[in-house]
Amino acid sequence: MAIDSEVLVVGGGIAGITAAIAAAREGADTRLVSHKASTLRQASGLIDALGYLPATEPAKPLREGPPTAGRNLDPDEWPDPEGPLADPFEAIDRLPEDHPYRLVGADALREGLDLFDDLVGDAYLGGHTDRNALVPTFGGSVKPTARYPASAAAGLASDDRPALIVGFRSLTEYDARTFADRLAAAGVPFDVAGAEVEFAEAFRADAKITRLAKALDRDEPIDGTPAREALAKAVGPHLHDVVDGEGGVDRVERVGFPAFLGDDHAAEVRAELGDRLGADVFEIPMGPPSLPGLRLEDLLYDALDDAGVRFETGTPAVGYEVDGGGDGGGGDGSGDRIDRLVMDRKGSEVPYGAEAIVLATGGLVGKGLDSDRDGVREPVLDLHVPQPADRYEWFVDDAFGEQPYARFGVRPDERLRPLDESGEVAYGNVRVAGAVVGGADVAREKSASGVSLATGLVAGREAAREVGQ
Repeated sequence: MAIDSEVLVVGGGIAGITAAIAAAREGADTRLVSHKASTLRQASGLIDALGYLPATEPAKPLREGPPTAGRNLDPDEWPDPEGPLADPFEAIDRLPEDHPYRLVGADALREGLDLFDDLVGDAYLGGHTDRNALVPTFGGSVKPTARYPASAAAGLASDDRPALIVGFRSLTEYDARTFADRLAAAGVPFDVAGAEVEFAEAFRADAKITRLAKALDRDEPIDGTPAREALAKAVGPHLHDVVDGEGGVDRVERVGFPAFLGDDHAAEVRAELGDRLGADVFEIPMGPPSLPGLRLEDLLYDALDDAGVRFETGTPAVGYEVDGGGDGGGGDGSGDRIDRLVMDRKGSEVPYGAEAIVLATGGLVGKGLDSDRDGVREPVLDLHVPQPADRYEWFVDDAFGEQPYARFGVRPDERLRPLDESGEVAYGNVRVAGAVVGGADVAREKSASGVSLATGLVAGREAAREVGQ
């Protein structure tokens, strides 16, 4: 017997969650299924909309024809991307015509961000303006982002107050002095210093940052001293480490830590550390596992519950059944319809029926697209993925150039219905959202979250509309 719902969303990332909540808010009975745990826990927790505008044509083409690589030809010369962009909305009209933002419109991005603000409440900031904030990230770079966790607010690069960056001798992958040097080299408008302190040595060498976060949550004793007090005492001697441009010594007004300052009681931990240090305390987003990503995952899962969305994970899609009630991909252009998806539930194949389906399974990184020597394919519904037949045309020699493969993905119409090879709607009751949609180079643009929010919102609403019809 099939497990039925009106809207079935496949994918548990930002795009899938956004689509599910948007559909549920339109009144549709909605179910979200995910193969694996959400990729949110691997992400920085920052919500980027559009930070850079990469060039799509070389500044100096050195050869005729399409971009190719590995043929012993001189590489083209590519200009640096335009940015960081102050206003992401202003630049949307200059993106390629098949970019997801151009399909769904700037208003979809704006409404997607509004929905995000509503879901996360005061845990995130940035919604007071259309302009990007500049947030220091792991590695010493500064990222333009539309929304940022409240825990990162005191660390914005536009703030000119002197800052101390704290590292821990046992966290070898995070070098606070190098981080501070890179910030200074990036031209930030404040004096900055890095300091390595002893704190994490009290834990096992292989302790995860979540273990450190829990210790601060519970204020566990470390050699007889409560963890928060112990951390403040370790940092205190370095509050005068910053040297200004004239050789003077400043007492810092803000202190940045790797993002592990608590999990369930993060705001309380930051507040107590701030009181003890006499400075504002902020977190710097790190690589996985990411505490800001885990916190965001918790917020969005709670929002799914509040919206009445049924959610299950560990159920990969392994097949589908087509209802030929459409026109077979021609005629009125409505395409065929997917009647059911077949899901693998603990080794048993179970049909999931739905009137509308949203596919938000991710891109090449998230395995929503598969690639091998024969090409790139969408594995759930075998949707068409445009690509050059010659693999040498998938990429260019310049690592910083316009890489064609970065924009691979399913190409939809403006209602996010997937198109087949002839440009007709493939399935009239399917919508695509997030990284499975082609046309955006989200890594270079810094637009991954925004594309997911904008397309997820439109896909969810369109799916609910499909049910209504």
